[in-house]
Amino acid sequence: MDNSDDLPPIDIVTYITDELQQTYRNTNGEKEKVKVLIDYLERWDDDNSIAKLKSTNIEFESDLDWFNVSQPLSLEGLRGKVVVLDFFTYCCINCMHVLPELHSLEERFPIESGLVVIGVHSPKFENERTTANILSAVDRYGITHPIVNDSRSALWRALGVRCWPSIMVLSPTGLPMLLLMGEGHGIFMQEFIGAALSFFSRQEKINLGSLPMKLSSHLHPTSSLRFPAKIARSSLGRYAIADAGNNRVLVVSADGVVEHKIGGLQAGFVDGKLALSRFNSPQGVAFLNESTLIVADTENHALRKISLENELVETLAGTGHQGNERIGGRVGPLQALSSPWDLAVFRTRDMDMSFHLDERNVPEKTIILISMAGTHQIWGYFPEGIIWWKFRKFEPLCCVSLIGNGLEENRNNSYPQNAAFAQPSGLAMSKDFLFIADSESSSIRKASMIDGKVMPVVGGDRNPLNLFAFGDVDGKLFNAKLQHPLGVTHSDADNKVYVADTYNHKIKVIDTETNCVSTLAIKSQGGTPLIFNEPAGLCLDAEGRNLLVSDTNNHAIQIIDLLTLKARPFLLDFNKVDCASETDAPQLLPKNGEPHMLSALPLHCSRKSTINFNIRLSPQLKFTEEAPQKWTIRTLNSALEVNQKSGCLKNGMCNLQAQVLKNDFSSENNPIFTIEFALNLCDTKCCLMKRFLIAVNCEPNVEEYIASHDVNIQVDHSIIST
Repeated sequence: MDNSDDLPPIDIVTYITDELQQTYRNTNGEKEKVKVLIDYLERWDDDNSIAKLKSTNIEFESDLDWFNVSQPLSLEGLRGKVVVLDFFTYCCINCMHVLPELHSLEERFPIESGLVVIGVHSPKFENERTTANILSAVDRYGITHPIVNDSRSALWRALGVRCWPSIMVLSPTGLPMLLLMGEGHGIFMQEFIGAALSFFSRQEKINLGSLPMKLSSHLHPTSSLRFPAKIARSSLGRYAIADAGNNRVLVVSADGVVEHKIGGLQAGFVDGKLALSRFNSPQGVAFLNESTLIVADTENHALRKISLENELVETLAGTGHQGNERIGGRVGPLQALSSPWDLAVFRTRDMDMSFHLDERNVPEKTIILISMAGTHQIWGYFPEGIIWWKFRKFEPLCCVSLIGNGLEENRNNSYPQNAAFAQPSGLAMSKDFLFIADSESSSIRKASMIDGKVMPVVGGDRNPLNLFAFGDVDGKLFNAKLQHPLGVTHSDADNKVYVADTYNHKIKVIDTETNCVSTLAIKSQGGTPLIFNEPAGLCLDAEGRNLLVSDTNNHAIQIIDLLTLKARPFLLDFNKVDCASETDAPQLLPKNGEPHMLSALPLHCSRKSTINFNIRLSPQLKFTEEAPQKWTIRTLNSALEVNQKSGCLKNGMCNLQAQVLKNDFSSENNPIFTIEFALNLCDTKCCLMKRFLIAVNCEPNVEEYIASHDVNIQVDHSIIST
């Protein structure tokens, strides 16, 4: 690397990280890839081109608030640990996508192995500087590693970090070794951390001690709401609430009686009977008809359907894993999605140019519109298929991108594929327009359902690249300022749009004729101003006289009389609903949270054996055609070497070559490795995903060599057995 003395440390570590990743990608074979990582780690001893990095001093300010630890941490006090610094802000969808990658990393390399993950919260919005709001986000997302509220972004500025998320890896001596920007680095990060821990362990530089961990969270009873998200109303006046923090959907009568609880406190991805189904932080809901609900199952990256009449849940689209496609078009659960956040239902006739004597008798077809926050687009799901914009044919059951090119911008355009959004998070349908809460541009926008043209309504900035034009200002078009709005609903009676201005903790209303927004001065029954806490969803009642608001961080629903602007709690009565859904879901893992344990295998020391995992399905189940059937090694004892750590099943089988490197280890209570299976399955009625862990023990001091070991795993709707 030439002229590194002229570069700031952040540019040096960015350059050498890009160089490493390119070399790593171009290298074939696991041993060769490990050598690339080791060579990279060894260069720190004598490479003068990175000398500036060795003099970089990184430390937290001393007066910051910490979460999930009983006392503040310092990087000086973490010498001997490989430290992963996750620079994030809790509104950012890409930062949310990184959390599962970090969780997998922490599961594989716990603190006592020498790794520490620290979230460095570096706020974008003013609202995100507040400690209480970050605590709610920590609770909502289930983050368990240490987090520091760097409210002034001091470390961000000192290092010159440029984007969210950014992940910096520090050596045991505190030097910045790696900088990964954006999401999708999970597998590479695991390989790099594994190599780093082994490398520094051989140099006796790793500290295996623990940390003063203490989880910071609020506990809420499962009989109550927990971070409620969107609300939808049926034509007859019942409501559906996405109770995101409880991983469930509630169906509620107009007077607050809970009629159905679908899903439960335990997150999962399970289709089938209502009492057995599972969701993962559902954010969006919409009524297709009085007995059918569509759900944006956000952290399962899936579109789900609830049939109250048939008492069934099925997956319409999504694989259960985050996708990154910007086009789509595949059918059903074969199409991967990325954090669907809200839904709207639009009905229109075919644009097939056919002649009809009476256009009124031409049936309308349904389109389910999806705010795909993860790819910054609006997608559509087509239950019946249709010929629509520019006479394009959409096949039945396909899910496809409709509006937005996938760039994170606030770009309006007459052509839908040239427009761009910044984390669209709320949708509301009027007759011919779709209103969109574009959260990261802090604006409300609309798209024509006639031709897809995207236009501004209020908030944001004329410059499509300026995503920092936020504030709290009533006014017209770009003169108005919002702060990360998440929810919108449309009033057919007066053509107004109500907005959950989330980070301003306010409800506002837009006159769509003038594109002017104003704040509603909402008061409690006692006449005092009502204080919301990050409201995320809202809808009107059947008469259009009352507005229901998801007061998300207050774990409540408020109902507002639009004539008097007085609010009262919308109290829920859980006494008449069957509680089976809380307890009767199939346990993919035993109740104590441990994986299914195999009897010990006689693996020979110094000779490779093949372990054949054979998935046997019950007669009612079959593997979903074309969908991936994945397996991943989740934990691996250092005494065992395997030929690969992830892959896909072939004909229901996974063949793993394994070799014990040393016999002087104890695996009586700790498995020598655990393997996770993620299966996409179908029965005669629906598609579902099964995800489970198998733990493998090893017999010590095996003398007889057995070349192959068969492990048969029986999978039923609700039982996993070996």
